Amino acid sequence: MPRGRYSLHDPHDHTPLGEEHFHCATGPSGWRYVSQLTTPAGDQAGSIDLTLDDLGRPIRLQLQAADWQVRGAALDGVTWVRTDPTGEHATEGNVPEARAFTGASPAFYVALARALRLTPGAGATRIRLVGFTTPVLAPRTLDQSWALVSRTAHATDNGPLQVDEYQVSDLETGEQHTVNLAGDVVLSAPGIELEELDSPPSTFTEGSGR
Repeated sequence: MPRGRYSLHDPHDHTPLGEEHFHCATGPSGWRYVSQLTTPAGDQAGSIDLTLDDLGRPIRLQLQAADWQVRGAALDGVTWVRTDPTGEHATEGNVPEARAFTGASPAFYVALARALRLTPGAGATRIRLVGFTTPVLAPRTLDQSWALVSRTAHATDNGPLQVDEYQVSDLETGEQHTVNLAGDVVLSAPGIELEELDSPPSTFTEGSGR
């Protein structure tokens, strides 16, 4: 069960945005990621609780930021309920063509890689997503393409560590960036730096199929 800390910053001007303290674990039925977000000053800024099934589908998502809350799951595409800070109003959303959620958290990179299960050199795969922007968790539908560029084994004190390099493209803007994953930990991505990790990343075991 890896535990650690990511530092978050603006990917364009590198302004510090805070930290994400996380722990995650694989199991026979999928994967769960839980984190607490803090501001650069150390104040609480929100939380994330994401659970995937064995096929990488989001069976439960809970987000909290600035008193806004979102609960979502893979249901008729993806479905969610967003609640305002007063708790008096809730709005429901659904995108039938979407396959997963996304956002600023490193958890979403791991989740998407798990859902797509790409092979190196197989070309890019297009995916429709619903993202939630901070701090008010406003939903936005977007399309990305993912390609697994390389898979490399690196020697460590705990044995070989397999690192996957992905090229991710925003199909609306054409912007591209690189994401490096090792199991269920993000090693590098725009706006994300892995600062601490107390145990090696978990390795996913393959289920019955995609």
